[in-house]
Amino acid sequence: MPHQYSRANGAQDSKNNDGERLQKILAQAGFGSRRKCEQIILDGRVEVDGELVTELGTRVDMSRQQVRVDGSRIRINTNHVTLALNKPRRVLSAMEDPKGRYTLRDIIGDKYERVFHMGRLDYDSEGLILMTDDGELSQHVMHPKYEVAKTYVATVEGKLSGTVARRLVTQGVKLDDGWIRLDHCAILDQNREHTLVKVTLHSGKNRIVRRIFGSIGFPVTRLVRTQIGPIKLGELKPGSYRVLSQVELRSLSKEVGL
Repeated sequence: MPHQYSRANGAQDSKNNDGERLQKILAQAGFGSRRKCEQIILDGRVEVDGELVTELGTRVDMSRQQVRVDGSRIRINTNHVTLALNKPRRVLSAMEDPKGRYTLRDIIGDKYERVFHMGRLDYDSEGLILMTDDGELSQHVMHPKYEVAKTYVATVEGKLSGTVARRLVTQGVKLDDGWIRLDHCAILDQNREHTLVKVTLHSGKNRIVRRIFGSIGFPVTRLVRTQIGPIKLGELKPGSYRVLSQVELRSLSKEVGL
């Protein structure tokens, strides 16, 4: 149970001129209007360095203090940038390539010199890739401990039955490196030659979706990643990118334990 925030805290006193007002920080983090953020504080939902804060006007230095709302830490990404990028086919998930192939750097240019990709998509796959210059965020997103869910839309050869789709969730398949199950598998459309299927799984193993369907005789002819954790590809066009909003960043950080 957090302690009540008091004026005995010296550097954290609301009269201290260091840092920014807490309600402004909450607003920047995507919690709504300044008035709504003030109510969140008054409702006793906010902690600073483990102590409950209910006094409006409290100032916080985000460079050295931690703020939590309902137990989840908030992060203001003022010194970092995190991007959502829609990788087209035949683009390498790398920042440079000795062979001269098109890379992620060719898409984002030199505007964000320090960003790097969090995870990969194989050369012929498409869709969402997250990029950042925030090392802590990247380490958490990539860490197997958190197993961030990823959603794909795959086109496979052949007519996949509902029974097989359910079996991929309930039983899974055995690959060279062990058993793997899908979290979700739904048939979106199909004809005699192809099936369009939406799948969600937590595994980050290389070419895992292609390997799963290939192992049961349904080779993947097109693969698009549409979501990573709470971040969705949405209407982002192939070969373009956007900066994550503070609301998206907060939800992603929460997903990976930050």
